Amino acid sequence: MADPTAGPLAGVTVVALEQAVSAPMCTRALADFGARVIKIENPRGGDFARDYDDVVNGLAAHFVWVNRGKESVTLDLKDPQGQAVLHRLLESADVFVSNLTPGATGALGLAADDLAVRHPDLIAMEIDGYGPGGPLSDKRAYDLLIQAESGVCAVTGFPNAPAKPGPPIADVCSGLYAALTIVAMICGRRAPGGPAAKPTAASVSLFDTAAELMGYALNYTRHTGIDQQPLGMSSPAVAPYGAYPTGDGHTVVLGTTNNREWQRLARDILDRPDLADDPRFTTNAGRVRHRGELDATIAQWCARHDLATVQLCADAAGIGNARYNTPADVIDHPHLAARRRWRPIDTPAGPVPALLPPPVIAGYDPPMGAIPALGQHTETVLAAAGFSSDDIARLRDRGAIGPGADQPVIRT
Repeated sequence: MADPTAGPLAGVTVVALEQAVSAPMCTRALADFGARVIKIENPRGGDFARDYDDVVNGLAAHFVWVNRGKESVTLDLKDPQGQAVLHRLLESADVFVSNLTPGATGALGLAADDLAVRHPDLIAMEIDGYGPGGPLSDKRAYDLLIQAESGVCAVTGFPNAPAKPGPPIADVCSGLYAALTIVAMICGRRAPGGPAAKPTAASVSLFDTAAELMGYALNYTRHTGIDQQPLGMSSPAVAPYGAYPTGDGHTVVLGTTNNREWQRLARDILDRPDLADDPRFTTNAGRVRHRGELDATIAQWCARHDLATVQLCADAAGIGNARYNTPADVIDHPHLAARRRWRPIDTPAGPVPALLPPPVIAGYDPPMGAIPALGQHTETVLAAAGFSSDDIARLRDRGAIGPGADQPVIRT
């Protein structure tokens, strides 16, 4: 029987110089697939996402979200001996992931070109804001800034009231693109008959990722000259498609994506064959032009029925539908509960629930490893890398590594 704990990336070691969301999401995805992830943190506080808030039993919600299954090692990379320790760890690593501020990896001698000389077999993935070679390359980049710069906010919210999508989609999608790239590069190395020269350097920028997510909007505007206006809980591409209050105080989301669905909505749910036969509504383009009239008609019908009735009718007619839920609703969502998607993970503050990763691999149980305390694994990782207890004590005395697990952290 296959080992359910041996993931597809078992045996792969990742060293990460990471912070916030994008790179931590990348390495968490790799850890979920079985890779070993060693997270390098500043001894004086570590990843700044540790201090965003303290709502998870004293830990930060962002940090708990994207840092399970990692080993935390504290190194002062401004100290030459701290850098030497990092390079010792990189000697036995397969992948190096970073997302520091512009120019920081170069200043530390950890740019892709530097690593290619010193660690020629290492895959180096750098996640940055704007990518090199452009007028914005040296700017700081945070998720909101990238979403604003790439036009994402302009297609979210309502006309004259733009909004940032709630989840940090530029960060998250960049991290996932980076993880996908790393997996592709690993596969390329393992595949027989591939090119003799295997690439070792790769990068993903948040701006390029956000621009990719804007693909539909950019294509539409390029070929029409029109900037589509945001429609809240709807889509400028199709109609009818939106959110409608029900008679019992809930909100239902109904969507049609083709003419057949529209015909079923009009005839089988609304009981309006006149709308189904109206030439203004026979094509999606026509329905988009007359969206307001259709939305008003659907809203009137939904207001006369409770949510359960609306969804029952929609399911019977083969019309996509959903209930508008809040985060509190999703925590207790019966679909997540029935499929056991919540699992406990260990943290320095005790067990907390976490969602399983989205990929489901037959015969493999994701490890759902613990959230590391700052520097929790420094001694064990260094000892495994060949450092003696005296070496570790000397490094600690000079501040090249952080305090022991039982010593207080000095934040600066």
